Amino acid sequence: MARKPNYNFERMERDRAKAAKKAERLAAKQEKADAKRDPDGSDAPSETTDGQDTSEASSD
Repeated sequence: MARKPNYNFERMERDRAKAAKKAERLAAKQEKADAKRDPDGSDAPSETTDGQDTSEASSD
């Protein structure tokens, strides 16, 4: 004997799987963007070649 279909439950399961996959892709995309933005992984401010900190630019 065949089982009685439960369309609402099956749709909710598909939507849940789709949302989980989408969230996983978004997290991976965010990590990739963060790695591209800061390739060495440090949070220190960037410095110029002469060793001066560029984050404190004075506007006189």
